[in-house]
This record gives sequence, structure tokens and C-alpha cells, in this order.
Amino acid sequence: MSTQGRNVRRGGLAAALVAAASFSVRAQPPPPTPTVTVADYARAERFMPYNTTPLVLHAAGRVTWVSDKGRERFWYRTTTEKGAEAIIVTAEDGSKSACDLAPCRAAVESGGGGRGGMSTRLDAPSPDGKRTAFIRDWNLWVRETAGGKETALTTDGVKDFGYATDNAGWTRSDRPILVWSPDSKKIATFQQDQRRVGEMYLVDTAAGHPTLQAWKYPLPGDDTITMIQRVVIDVETRRIVRLQMRPDQHRSTLCDDVACRGEWADVQWSPDGSTVAFVSTARDHRREQLRVADAATGAIRDVLEEKAETFFESGSGGVSWRYLPASNEAIWFSERDNWGHLYLYDLASGQEKQAITSGEGNVTQLVRVDEKNRQLYFMAVGWERRRDPYFRHLYRIGMDGRSLQLLTPADADHDVTMSPSGRFFVDTYSKPDAAPITELRDADGRLIATIEQADISKLAAAGWKPPMPITVKARDGATDLYGLMYRPTTFDPAKKYPIVNHIYPGPQTGSVGSRTFSSSRGDAQALAELGFVVVEIDGMGTPWRSKKFHEAYYGNMGDNTLPDQVAGMKELAARYPWIDLDRAGIYGHSGGGYATADAMFRYPDFFKVGISEAGNHDNRVYEDDWAEKWQGLLQRKADGTTNYDNQANQLVAKNLKGKLLLAHGTLDANVPPNNTLLVVNELIKANKDFDLLMLPNRGHGFGNEPYMVRRRWDYFVRHLLGAEPPHEYEMHSTTRAASQ
Repeated sequence: MSTQGRNVRRGGLAAALVAAASFSVRAQPPPPTPTVTVADYARAERFMPYNTTPLVLHAAGRVTWVSDKGRERFWYRTTTEKGAEAIIVTAEDGSKSACDLAPCRAAVESGGGGRGGMSTRLDAPSPDGKRTAFIRDWNLWVRETAGGKETALTTDGVKDFGYATDNAGWTRSDRPILVWSPDSKKIATFQQDQRRVGEMYLVDTAAGHPTLQAWKYPLPGDDTITMIQRVVIDVETRRIVRLQMRPDQHRSTLCDDVACRGEWADVQWSPDGSTVAFVSTARDHRREQLRVADAATGAIRDVLEEKAETFFESGSGGVSWRYLPASNEAIWFSERDNWGHLYLYDLASGQEKQAITSGEGNVTQLVRVDEKNRQLYFMAVGWERRRDPYFRHLYRIGMDGRSLQLLTPADADHDVTMSPSGRFFVDTYSKPDAAPITELRDADGRLIATIEQADISKLAAAGWKPPMPITVKARDGATDLYGLMYRPTTFDPAKKYPIVNHIYPGPQTGSVGSRTFSSSRGDAQALAELGFVVVEIDGMGTPWRSKKFHEAYYGNMGDNTLPDQVAGMKELAARYPWIDLDRAGIYGHSGGGYATADAMFRYPDFFKVGISEAGNHDNRVYEDDWAEKWQGLLQRKADGTTNYDNQANQLVAKNLKGKLLLAHGTLDANVPPNNTLLVVNELIKANKDFDLLMLPNRGHGFGNEPYMVRRRWDYFVRHLLGAEPPHEYEMHSTTRAASQ
């Protein structure tokens, strides 16, 4: 046979062998799809908060101080082997007994926390307890405690121009916003002008005609937004004194509402009720003015002004400025030197007298001013070297900046409540991986008694393990970032685990949140139980570090700390070979929902699966105060673009490659559902596959609803783990789960 013939035969034989091999490969059955069982879900569910919280005993709830015949006492709620109990403690010696006060009984019976539901009341009691103020038909009224007589203090309030109302933007409440004078004779409040302000609309889902919800909801760039006209009301004479100034912005120095946590803290009375001090905040939060008003005439005197290049905040958790008319001084909080510090000012001249605190680390909240002894008590973070920079501690310092003293020595995060007199404080301290201890101390920091020490033995016996604190480098390769990592309690370092990022990008808080102990942080550990490594990383642009750190992405909210999240996850994967970075997922709610979709669009080759819940995907259709504080005032350019384009998720939705689940409540009054529908519309235009879950008649807080949790687990199990979840698993309580 010729060489050519042999080559043909060899070629034919080779082709036949290749074909046979191909047929052999094709003939093999596909590998079985891994499954995650009902038992796996039940095991994971054991780590949900409603199952783990009852396993923690002797943890002290929120403290409430009471005065009784000259004694200072406080009470709190706890769970013991006998069930819920309320305990009252005498501060002088730390002696404890069962609390039989009405608020104590109410707290135990309702299963509530320390204040027995007082935070939900819709009236504002006077300091002397003889009257309480409330809103009726857009006007402010008072009711006598004895006898119940009611009197209208104002009569000209009308819809959209009412007194003491707080129903603008995402906050809608019938609780009056006001501050009583110390002698209970006057009220500082405002008439809120919402006339000609744009509205937001929602409709419910029901058989028949839907019910329309319509309320005032100003947006960034609106020409007319909610304003307040400040007034002082004499309760006895019903005389209304309007402060001699232009209408003020519906803003505060601390949060994205005129009142923060129900308190209008940017208004402070003099002890005799003759003057009232307040801070006017500019629309973009970049200019603050401390002012003093004459309560009888309404005359205004400007004391000091501060301007910020990005945004101003007066602390964290509570405003940290104080009006001190007795010494003709004021304490002012500022981040002018890149850290949050306290300064002493002269009220008459408005000039700074001296810095009280200084150096690296932040004052987070001014707790108490002891004017007689000229001492300040304050919470701060980052002052103790070689400790977690997010741990809060209580300090005391003289107004002259001397004699600084740490009053809470333990290396932990401290939650402190001072007594009304300032002679005592209760300190509950813990870490994410260390159970809380509650102590009673005097004003000098001396230990009086250990009140409670939490028992987590039942929690540990149930298999609980604490999250792992982690430190990684930020996008710049130099800045330390802190977070938590959750692994399955059945963790095997020989296996490879998909990594899931649970994100909240800020700017007002971060992914981890409080550094206090918690038996469950949402469903992070529960999700990890299904075969994932879950991480939470506080990236640049979140608070409690330096001002430069906090303003890292000011004016560019589309950043969403994502460069830091990616850098941190890559570092963790390089450090721990059991992390599979090729299977990276992300999820979050509200701002976390916004960041999640953003991650899927801006890092489509890195994040493979995302679950975006209730996201504010374009802050041009979100409440004005929040958006304008962090993104700046809306500026429209000649070419039709705006400075808000860099944060609009729908403009980058076409980049989607992975699996994305969008979820939103149809009655979300915080982040209206059109935020998500803007993204949906662009995904459809781009011919992208995605999943959408609209939850009828749900508001903003559906993220912990059992159905949403189950769908979230299913989505990651199916698309990131590559397994089939149990069909329509039903979330159970501990009792029912134990019977499975």
C-alpha cells in the first residue's frame, strides 16, 4: 500500500477513534444535581433570631431610670430560667428586687423592652407631668393629666400647614415634634409648610377599587420642599410667638428628618425658659447656624456658623452641641480637623475659646454636661489603641481639655445609660463574640455592682459559634477595614465554599452595624449553614472612622463601597483557600438592595448571583433630605445629564450577566417601588433575564419575613451552590423545628 493510502487509513482510524470517544463522553449520564434537604434548612433555621434569642439568659434589656423618694433607681427586663422578669435596682448599693411598677408589668406582659412601649405614644408630656401635648386636626392641643380637660393652643393650622407635624418624606407620624421649656410653661415647635410640595402615591392590592395613599414627599431638585416656621407657644395664655426669621429647612444636624429617634434635639431651652437655642441646617447639610431666640419677642441672635465642604453631622446617636446660658458658653461639635471633637465657644462673641478634645478618634455623643464641676461625659470610638476602632467607650474630661479619664475600661463595645443626676451610670459591654455583662458604676467609674452576666450556655449547646472578626485592606491597599465572617458550624477546611457578601454601604451606617453581642445577626449565620461563607465588611464611605473615610464617595453614591468589598473579598480568598471566589454572591436590603444591584451591574464578572431587596436604585426618586446630604443638590447640565447620573442603577443595568433577584414591597413608603421598576424597565430594554418578586401590601421591612428569607436561601442554593433546595420549605419556630 502506498504511503498516501496508509496515511488515509490512519486518518480515518483517528477520526473514528475521536468520534467514538466523543460518543462515549456524550453517552455518559450527567452527574447528579446536588440537593439541599429539608433537614439542612431546618438546621440552618435554628440560627435565626427567633430561635437563638430565647437561648440567651440573664442579659439585661434597656435601662429606664426612675426617681423614688430621693433615691435613684433603674429597672430593666431580662429572661431567666423562669421566663421574662423585670428587675429594679437601687443605685446607691446595687441591691436588686422584682419590679412591680406599672411600666415593668407592661413590659413583661407584652414581651417588650425596657420602656414598656412608651416610645410609640403619640403625645408629649410636660416635664412636671401636669399636661401632655398632642396634634388634632393640624393644630396643637394640650390635655390636663388630672381631669382630662383639653385646650387648643393653635387654631389656624390646616392640612399641609399644621403645627408640630412630622409627615414629610419617608417619615409619617402623628406624634408632635416639640420641646417643652423646663418650667412646663412654654413649647418650642413649628408650623410645617408642605403647601405646593410634590406628592408620592401608593395603591394597595385588594379586590375592587384600590385605596390610594397620597402624601407629601419632596425629591432632590424640587423647587418647593417642606419648610418649617419656628414658633414658641405660651401654654397658659395660648400666645404664639413667631421667631423673627425666614422659614427654616426641614433638616437636622444628625439624621435625615427634623427629629431623630423621636427627639427634636436641635432645640434646647435655657433653664428659666426665657431663651431657646437651635441650629438651622442648610438644605444640603453643608452650613450650620447656632442661634438663640428670645422666647417673649421672637428676636434672633446668630451665635456661630460652620460650613463643610461635603456634609456636617453633630455626632452619632444624639446631637453633641449644648447651650450653656448660665456661663454664657456653648459646646460645639465639629469634624473640621478630620475627627469629631468638642469645642468651647463664647455665646456673646461666637468665638472659639478652646478645643476640649483632640487627636485621632471620634467623639460620637456628648452624654452629659456637669456645669457645676465643668466636666463633660461623652462616648467616643477609636481612642483606645490596639482595640477595635468601632468599640464605644465612656470618658470624662474637663471643659478646659484636661483630666481625661476612661470610665469603661473593658476591651469591648459599651452601651451606657447615665442616671438623671449624673451620679451613676449603667454599662452593658460586649463583643460580637463575647456575651454582654451589665455593671453599675458611679460617676468616677468605680464599680458598685455587677447587675447581670449573660448566660449563653444553652446557645452554645445548640451548636452556635460566634462570627469571626476580620480585617482587610481597602481599595487603596493601605486602609484597614473591619468586618465579620460567618462559616458553617460544620465547617471543613478541605472543602471549597461560595462566598456571599451581606452589604449595607452607608453612608449613615455600615454592613456590620453595632459591635454589641447578638445571638443572630439577621440570617447571616443561618445562610452560612447551607454551605456558604458570609462576610460583612464596613467599607470606605461609612461612619465612625475619620471624616475623610466617611466622605470617601460623597457625590458618587454609585460607588457603594463596592471597590472595597471586592478588594476585601479577594484578600480573604487569597488568605483562606476554602473560599471559592469564582462563586461570589451578594445581597442586601434598602441601601443594601441598591448596592447589590449596583454590584451586579458594575462588577458583572465578579459577582455571579445577587438578591436586591427594596433598593433605592435612583435617589432622584428618593426622599430629598437623605439624597441631598450624601449626593449634593441636583444640578442639571446643558446636555441633559445631571450630577446624579453616576448613582442611577438603571443607567448601568444593561451590564448584567449573572443571576439577579429584585424584590420590593408594593406599599413601601420609605423607598417607593418605582425605584425597582426603573431598573426592571431598563433590564427589559436590554433583553436581560432576571427575576422579580413584588410583595403585595408590604412596606419597607419585609426582608425578615419568612417567605423572603426562604426565597433568598433558595436563590443562593440554586444559583450559587448549584444545588436544588427543598420545595417550598416552611419556616418554623424552635418547637416545631425540633419535631421535624
